[in-house]
Amino acid sequence: MAKKFEKGKMVPVPSTAIIPERDIDKTPILECRHLGIDFGGLRAVDDFNLIIGRTEIAGLIGPNGAGKTTVFNLLTKVYQPTRGTILLDGFDTAGKSTEQINQMGIARTFQNIRLFNNLTVEENVKVGLHNQEPYSALTGVLRLPKYWRQEKASHERALELLSIFNMQDLANTPAGSLPYGAQRRLEIVRALATNPSLLLLDEPAAGMNPSETAELMENIVKIRDTFQIAIMLIEHDMRLVMGICEGICVLNFGRVIAKGTAEEIQANPTVIEAYLGKKKEG
Repeated sequence: MAKKFEKGKMVPVPSTAIIPERDIDKTPILECRHLGIDFGGLRAVDDFNLIIGRTEIAGLIGPNGAGKTTVFNLLTKVYQPTRGTILLDGFDTAGKSTEQINQMGIARTFQNIRLFNNLTVEENVKVGLHNQEPYSALTGVLRLPKYWRQEKASHERALELLSIFNMQDLANTPAGSLPYGAQRRLEIVRALATNPSLLLLDEPAAGMNPSETAELMENIVKIRDTFQIAIMLIEHDMRLVMGICEGICVLNFGRVIAKGTAEEIQANPTVIEAYLGKKKEG
């Protein structure tokens, strides 16, 4: 029997958005206003509006080609928006680079795993810790005491993060030799190493079997509760989405067609039509 996760009550905020009741007195971690991007004459995303609470687990779903990954690329500035505004923790991200967005608090994983296969598991996590290393290049070259103190701290932090997925014993294993599911988990740990306030997961359950997916669901909730961060995921596994996501946004052809709780989305005829097609009369 599938484990049932406790979700926060969703309450309305100004505009048509909803966020978890526990976040109502805090600035939303993410607010998108009329966001859009054109590729040539094609409007890939148009008039995208979304608010995510500070500790919300949110879902972004829709049929293949709906524009979901494009939205993630806009949020992380892989693409610069053609129009609209993205506020992260109340700050406008206009003109920021991908690296600056990461430093501001957004981390992500990808549909196609992007690990450094020749590095160890621990070294991959340390890549995520790089923007928190306070020593200078000279300190690193000369191996001064501050360098060794920071290396010790990075080692301990990497093992601490790996323990979330019980992967600390794999610290010295080459990342490329890990099973597929473990590589997926490592990519999430590396993203967490950047100390995000918003974690974007692009199809985290892809390629996982049912037991791995069930474990992933528990760990996503654990990550949210442990780090008190928001998580937004793109996922085709509707059992996962409906099981843990509090607010769900549905895209089709680059436009939002529905927003609401899992129960509201499951009962929405527009969403059902987008996924299943319109029933023929007769």
